[in-house]
Amino acid sequence: MGILNQMPPYNLFGLERQDYSVSRIAAFPIPYDSTVTYRSGARDGPAAIISASRNLELYNHELNFTLPETFVFTMESMAPDLNSPEGMIRRIEKEVGIAVDDGKVPFLIGGEHTISLGAIRAIASRSDVFSILHLDAHSDSRDEIFGTKNSHASIMARAREIVQSSYSVGIRSIDSESMALYGKDMLFIDEIHRAGIQKSAETILSRLGKRVYVTVDLDVLDPSEMPSVGTPEPDGLHYAELRHILSSVFSKREIVGFDITELCPIPGIVAPDFLAAKLAYSMACDLYKSSEPRKAAGKTKHSGKKKL
Repeated sequence: MGILNQMPPYNLFGLERQDYSVSRIAAFPIPYDSTVTYRSGARDGPAAIISASRNLELYNHELNFTLPETFVFTMESMAPDLNSPEGMIRRIEKEVGIAVDDGKVPFLIGGEHTISLGAIRAIASRSDVFSILHLDAHSDSRDEIFGTKNSHASIMARAREIVQSSYSVGIRSIDSESMALYGKDMLFIDEIHRAGIQKSAETILSRLGKRVYVTVDLDVLDPSEMPSVGTPEPDGLHYAELRHILSSVFSKREIVGFDITELCPIPGIVAPDFLAAKLAYSMACDLYKSSEPRKAAGKTKHSGKKKL
């Protein structure tokens, strides 16, 4: 029995009964932003998301249920490696790999977008083939920037060296070289506007394999709803459109891992923090709902190396 009037525990969603041994999602807060190129502050994103999430109503009216408290386990915040981006990526790969070996689905809470690469490496080294769904305002496809090949502006360039299939969605900022090399694997925001969100979701599904890693840079959203990012771009997705895409993918594909990155909190403006927390909870609920049939069929674990 809990103490009367106590605040929820300090973990993602303020869950009272965390238990790593029976959890499905291992949530990794990663307060890292050493390679950002415009506005810093994403290191404060994980704490802002967790704090806001402790104030959510946990009944999900879209899905008509409440997420079981033991479904998510929040790991301790990961200490940043300030020596090099590569060192940080290796640290994430090691820690996420342990959770993957334990049968968990990793959920990274950033932090800058560079953190995704650690999870992608960990899953790819242990797993069958999977696709990456990349939701972002920026292509993140530069081979190198400011002397490093590992940065938030190069995450997809490095990811394509690991996986065969990726699709970037919501793009509205790209350099000419990346456009020439990778434009065919992107769904630009103007194309989404013309096609509509339902048709766009169908297009996205057609470009993904059966197993998917989902990475969400919050600047994929319009700044009117998500101003708290390091590099905001006008004319983005709206929250309802992003949710439609994600719910379609989570319900029709097996999710091997996912992340939310690049929240850069603005002091005194908490609505974007709450949006990010709500998005995190909705994605966790989507995973729970979609995993139930697979549990019954005994298909939650996969083995073998990816095919190159």
